[in-house]
Amino acid sequence: MAAAFPWHARSRNYTRELESRRLEGVSVEFGDYHPLKPITVTESKTKKLGRKGSASSTSSSSSSSVVDPLSSVLDGMDPLSLFAATADPLLGAANAESGRKRRDKDDTLTVGSDFEPWSSKRGEILARYTTNEKLSINLYMGSEKGKVTTPGSAVSEKVRTRLEELDDLEEGSQKELLNLTQQDYTNRIEELNQSLKDAWASDQKVKALKIVIQCSKLLSDTTVIQFYPSKFVLITDILDTFGKLVYERILSMCVENRSSLPDNFTPESVNDTAKETCLNWFFKIASIRELIPRLYVEAAILKCNKFLSKNGISECLPRLTSMIRGIGDPLVAIYARAYLCRVGMEVAPHLKESLNKNFFDFLLTFKQIHGDTVQNQLVLQCVEIPLYLTLYSPAIDWILQCLSYRAAEPLLTEMMERCKKLGQNALLLNSVMSAFRAEFIAARAMDFIGMIKECDESGFPKHLLFRSLGRNLALADPPEADRLQILNEAWKVIAKLKNPQDYINCAEIWVEYTCRHFTKREVNTVLADVIKHMTPDRAFEEAYPQLQSIIQKVITYFHDFSILFSLEKFLPFLDMFQKESVRVEVCKGIMEAFIKHQQESTKDPVILNALLHVCKTMHDSVNALTLEDEKRMLASLINGFLRMVSFGRDFEQQLSFYVEARSMFCSLEPVLVQLIHSVNQLAMETRKVMKGNHSRKTAAFVRACVAFCFITIPSLTGIFTRVNLYLHSGQVALANQCLSQADAFFKAAVSLVPEVPKTINIDGKMRPSEAFLLEFLCNFFSTLLIVPDHPEQGVLFLVRGLLNVIQDYTWEDNSDDKIRIYTYVLHLLSAMSQETYLYHIDKVDSNDTLYGGDVKFLAETNKLCETVIAQILEHLKSLGKEETLKRQSQLALCFFNSILAHGDLRNNKLNQLAVNLWNLAQKHGFADTKTMVKTLEYIKKQSKHPELSHFAELAQRLPLQTRT
Repeated sequence: MAAAFPWHARSRNYTRELESRRLEGVSVEFGDYHPLKPITVTESKTKKLGRKGSASSTSSSSSSSVVDPLSSVLDGMDPLSLFAATADPLLGAANAESGRKRRDKDDTLTVGSDFEPWSSKRGEILARYTTNEKLSINLYMGSEKGKVTTPGSAVSEKVRTRLEELDDLEEGSQKELLNLTQQDYTNRIEELNQSLKDAWASDQKVKALKIVIQCSKLLSDTTVIQFYPSKFVLITDILDTFGKLVYERILSMCVENRSSLPDNFTPESVNDTAKETCLNWFFKIASIRELIPRLYVEAAILKCNKFLSKNGISECLPRLTSMIRGIGDPLVAIYARAYLCRVGMEVAPHLKESLNKNFFDFLLTFKQIHGDTVQNQLVLQCVEIPLYLTLYSPAIDWILQCLSYRAAEPLLTEMMERCKKLGQNALLLNSVMSAFRAEFIAARAMDFIGMIKECDESGFPKHLLFRSLGRNLALADPPEADRLQILNEAWKVIAKLKNPQDYINCAEIWVEYTCRHFTKREVNTVLADVIKHMTPDRAFEEAYPQLQSIIQKVITYFHDFSILFSLEKFLPFLDMFQKESVRVEVCKGIMEAFIKHQQESTKDPVILNALLHVCKTMHDSVNALTLEDEKRMLASLINGFLRMVSFGRDFEQQLSFYVEARSMFCSLEPVLVQLIHSVNQLAMETRKVMKGNHSRKTAAFVRACVAFCFITIPSLTGIFTRVNLYLHSGQVALANQCLSQADAFFKAAVSLVPEVPKTINIDGKMRPSEAFLLEFLCNFFSTLLIVPDHPEQGVLFLVRGLLNVIQDYTWEDNSDDKIRIYTYVLHLLSAMSQETYLYHIDKVDSNDTLYGGDVKFLAETNKLCETVIAQILEHLKSLGKEETLKRQSQLALCFFNSILAHGDLRNNKLNQLAVNLWNLAQKHGFADTKTMVKTLEYIKKQSKHPELSHFAELAQRLPLQTRT
C-alpha cells in the first residue's frame, strides 16, 4: 500500500442526489396506525395459588377499548384506595365521620398560615434587646435530703409528702450566679432547659418542676430592664418545653390496646389514671406560693385541661387573666399577658374574650407606665423613657396580633377610640398600626395622622409612628383624595428630623409610598431631600442599606428608564454610594431591572449615557482579585445592555457606539466577544438592507466593520475564541465581497493553529483540545470550498497553508485525529474538483467559476489528494503493532467509506485501494460484523443507480470474514 495512488474524484450531481434522497410521502387512511392515536392494550390477568398449591391458573382477555397501562395493573384502583377498600367498613365509616368532625372543629380551633407565629419573632427580639451590663441568676433548687415512705402509707401521708416536696422547692438551698455576661446568661438558661429534659427523661419529675418554678421566678426580676424582653423569650422556651413534656406524658397514659386518642378527644375517653395524674400536676402547681411562677407554670400546661373537662380551658383563661392584675410592675404584667395570649392562641384561638380582657386590663393600668414607681426605677437604672417604652412593643404587638387576627373592621375603630381617651398613647398607637390589616389602616390614614400629631414627642418619637403608618401604606392604598395630603403631612415631620439615622429609616419607608402613587416630580423631590440630609458629614456612609433599599424601590416602580434617568437627582443620588462594593451592587440591580423590563431596543441618549456610566462603574471594579464568576455576571449584564441598543438604519451611529463601548469595557473579554458578534451582525444587516446595491459609502462602512473585528480579536486571550472569531469574521467579510479582508482573517486563523495547546481549561478542569480543534477545522474546510484563490497567490494557497500547519502540529501519540482531518481534507478536495460546487455566496465567484474545470487546476487538486492519501496510508502502516490493530481497523473502514463516497471507483487503482482497505479492516477480527454487513448492503443498493453500476463489481470483490 506504500505505492502512490492517483486520485480521481467522483463526479457529483448534487441536485439529483438531493431529489433521490427525499423521503416519500405516505398517506395515512383514517383508522390506520398513527403514533398519536390511543393504544389498544391487551389485558392479561394471572391468578396464582398460595404456597401450598402447586399449580397456577392464568386467564387472558383482549379488549378493543382504550386502557391505561398503568391503571390496568391495579384494575383502575390506586394502592391507597385498594387498602382502604379492604378495611373494616364500620371502622371506615367511623373514621370518615370523625374526620369530618375534626375538620369542622379545626375550622374554628386552628389558626391559618396567615398568622405569624411566635417562633418567627423570637430571633428578632433576642437580637434587638441586648445589654452590656452584668446579669445574675438566683436559683433555689431545694435540698437533696431523701424522703422515707413506709410501704403502708395512707392517702393522707402521700398528700403530706407532696406538700413537703413543694415546700422544699421554695425553701431549699440558694444558688446565685453573679456577674454574668449576656452570652453567659443565655448559655446558662439553655443549660437549664437541657437539665429539664434530662431530669424528665430520668423520671425525676419533681426536679423538673423545681427547674421550671425557679426559672419562672426570674421573670419577676427587672434589675437590667433593657434585657427583659430577651429574658422573657429564653425563660418561656423552658416553659414551653415543660408544657409539652407534661401533655405528652399524660397523653401517653391514655393509650390502651395500642390505639391512640383522636385529635378531638373528649374527657370521657380519658382513663382515670391519666386524669388523676393530670389533677396531680395542677394540685402541685396550685401549691406554689409566689404568684408569677404559679401563673406561668399553670399557663404552660393549660392544654392539659382537655383531659379533665370540656370547659376547662375556657374557665381557666379568665381566672389566669384576673391573676395578672396582682402583678405590680407593668412591664412584668404585660409580658405575662403576652404569654397567656400566646398559649391561648395555641390551644383555643376561638376564645377571643380572654384576649380582649387581657388587652383592656392593660389599658386600665396603662397610666402606671408614667407613674412615680416606674419613673424612680428608670432613674436608678439610667434608662430614658423612650427606650423604656420600646421594651413594651414585642408584648403589645403580640397581644394585638392575636386580638386582630381575622377580626372585623369595627374592632379597629374601637381600638382607636380607646387610644384617644388615653393620654400619652403613642406606644399603643404604634402597636395598633403594626397589628391590624394594612387595608384597615390605609382607609383611616388621615385619622391616624391626626392622632399622631396629638402624641407627646418626648415619650415615643413621632417619626416611629409615621414609619409604622408608612409600612401599611406601602401595602395598601389610602383614599385617592387623601394621598397628597398624607404625603405632605408625613414629610413635614420626616424633613425636620435632625438625626440622619432616624431620618433615613423613616424616609426609606415613605419613598415606596411616593413611587407607588405619584409622578417623577414628587419622587425627584424626595430624592433631593434625601441627598440634602445625608450628604453633610458623609452621613450616607452609615446608611448604605437604606439607600440601596430606596434605589431598589424606585427602579421597582419606574420601568420606563427614559423617565427614570430624566430624574434630575437620580444620578446625584447614585454618587452617594462611595464604597465600591456597594456601588457595584447598586449598579447591578439597575442593570438587572433594565434587562428585565426593557421590552424594546432603544437609542434614547439619556438612557444610553446613564447606563454607559452604570456599566463603566461595574467594569472598572474588575481587578486581578475579581473572581471569574463575578466577571461572568458583570459581563452578562453589560452584554444584556449592549443587545438592547439599536439605532435602526443609522448603521454608522451604531458602529460608533460599539467603538465607544469597546474602549470602555476592554477588560471583560465576553463583552469584547459580544461586540465583535454585534459588529458582524451589523455588517450583514447592512448587506441585507442595501439589497446588493453596494455604493462606495456602503462598502466603506462594511470595511470599517471588518476592521473593527480585525483590530479587536487579537486582544482576546482564549485561543479558540480567537480562531473561531477569525473564521466567523472572515465569513462575514466574504459575504460582503470584501475578499482581501476575508483572506486576511483566514490567514490569521491558519497562523493561530500551531499555538493551540494540548489542553484547555473548561469550567475549571483541564480537557484535551484536539476535539475542539477538529471541530474548528471541519468548519474551516466548509468555508474554504467557496473561498476564491487570490490572483497573486498559488492555486489553493489557503488549503496548502492549512495542510502545512496540520502536518507540523504536534499531535498526541495515541491519537488518530490528524488522519481524520486528512480524511476531511480529501472530502474538501473532492468537492473542489466538481464542475459546480454544492453552495455559493451571492456575488462571489468561487473556484468552480474562476477555473471553469481547468485541467491544470484539477491536476493540482489531484496532486494534493495523492499527498494526503500517502499520509493516511503511512499512518495505517504504522498501526500494524498488536496494541494498535483495533485503531487500524477503524481507520481503514473510515477511509474506505470516504473513498466510496467521494472517489471515482471506476479507476482500477482506486478500486483496488478500496478493496485493500476493506480487507485490512477485517484482517485481525476487530471489525464490527453488523457494520460490515450494512455497508455491503448499501453498496449493492447503490449499484442499482445507472451512474453507480460499477458498484456491483466492487461488491463482488468485498468478502465478509467471520470470526473463528
